[in-house]
Amino acid sequence: MHTVVLEVRSLADTLADAARAMKSGHGDVEAHIGFASPELLWQVLTAKRWELLKAMCGSGPMSIREAARRVNRDVKAVHSDVTALLVAGVLCRSPEGQVEFPFDSVKVEFMLQAA
Repeated sequence: MHTVVLEVRSLADTLADAARAMKSGHGDVEAHIGFASPELLWQVLTAKRWELLKAMCGSGPMSIREAARRVNRDVKAVHSDVTALLVAGVLCRSPEGQVEFPFDSVKVEFMLQAA
């Protein structure tokens, strides 16, 4: 199963992990996509976009029209959400130009601490 971890972490931590992986030659089993703050994570992963990811999870490449059909939404609105998720690096484009969420599962991690 190919999992992506959506997490809140600093750029310094992300770069340190990348440097460690390059030095050792071994990376994490899971893919990671980091966000600078919980607010940014929730700005990118709105309820409608989360619904879209659930519909695309493990389904392979598909057209935006097919993604819209799966979530029973307007193609134009789904196109806007797909664009935002592409910019954030959550979705990717297949060689044929379709959109893809290339993971079978998603884990969201962040910690809320007292001020």
